Amino acid sequence: MYEALADPAHWEARMTEMRKYSENHVREFTVSESGIALVLHHVLPRSDLPEIARTVIKKDMVITRKENYGPFTDGATGTYQASIPGGPGSLTGTMELFGDDHGATLRTTSEAKVHIPFVGGKLEELILTNLVDVFRTEAAITADWLAGR
Repeated sequence: MYEALADPAHWEARMTEMRKYSENHVREFTVSESGIALVLHHVLPRSDLPEIARTVIKKDMVITRKENYGPFTDGATGTYQASIPGGPGSLTGTMELFGDDHGATLRTTSEAKVHIPFVGGKLEELILTNLVDVFRTEAAITADWLAGR
């Protein structure tokens, strides 16, 4: 699995699949002795956002997601953060890659903070629920990519 994360062909395959849903690009990608660093760019059309999100997001939502994975030694750990220019909150998380009976698992733990009175909590819950779907889709794409190698 770590080899996939370190392979630019994997990320391009993932972006190609994700473009079926919205605009997605890898902006930066670096592999070094200290690990893997990448910056992903996602654009979600405002029309695709839930109604409650459209009350505060007046244009297409542009998301910059930065991921960093440490070097692989019996697993790997990493962090991510996502930002929306002018957005009223933050999205951060940790990632842990480890072997299991089925091969490997990448466990992601996320925290969303939205600083808008009355609707912030609802938006945080909505973000985290949708994020689970995004991560599951990305995991399926990675599994398919690995199976095709």
